[in-house]
Amino acid sequence: MAKQTGLGDNFYVAGRNFSNATNSLQRISSPRGSLEMTGVDKFAVERKLTFRDGAIDWTSYFDPETVAGGGDYDGAHSYYSTLPRTDVHVMYARGTTIGNPSAALIAKQIDYAPNRTNDGGILFSIASQANGYGLEWGRLMTAGVRSDTEATNGTAVDFIAGTSFGLQAYLQVFSFTGTDVTIKIQESSDNDADAYADVTGGGFTEVTAGPTVERIQTARDLAVERYLRVATVTTGGFSELSFAVMVVKNTAEVLFSAA
Repeated sequence: MAKQTGLGDNFYVAGRNFSNATNSLQRISSPRGSLEMTGVDKFAVERKLTFRDGAIDWTSYFDPETVAGGGDYDGAHSYYSTLPRTDVHVMYARGTTIGNPSAALIAKQIDYAPNRTNDGGILFSIASQANGYGLEWGRLMTAGVRSDTEATNGTAVDFIAGTSFGLQAYLQVFSFTGTDVTIKIQESSDNDADAYADVTGGGFTEVTAGPTVERIQTARDLAVERYLRVATVTTGGFSELSFAVMVVKNTAEVLFSAA
């Protein structure tokens, strides 16, 4: 596979597309805890892995204005400076091609620290630490931000093979105009003769307003077919939906403390 740069990346926080307000990401980390379990008969340390963890740290520009085209919310400063006590939904997209790697985190925002340099520059350092699930790497199911104006079947992503350990999915809705829309993951074994069907447990909560975010996970022993796509369906209709989805398809059993 050809090497890549980080050009054209996207960064989403709490249903807000803060890509243009973000200067850099310093840490996208998924460490594991460990316990020393060394027997007296050993000549080196023995350890067992324990809890999974996660963190994303980034630097933001000072942006107090309304973000054009991104929904009815204020700019980065107005959101970050509140230091929300509730969980923050963070998603990093390595480029905006469907199927590209992506990382997501349910976290607590730890800081919002400005640094004003003597040449007049000002940047804010922000830290987030995982709460309940750890950082997860998956693949983009939308080409960055996807915009639907009606019920739509998205482009399929080839995950190479079927698996038997379920999946997790992350949703960021940036804006919505209409009555309702349901965003769901669908599967097919061959992206052709085998008609797409809903993944059991792969539907997000019905959306009636934005911004909003959600993380879902299926049963741990669920068989998931090779090809996945994101479909939008509606009963009352909608005229505008701007959103992004990431899926983590498990290749082994995964357990979470918040499951």
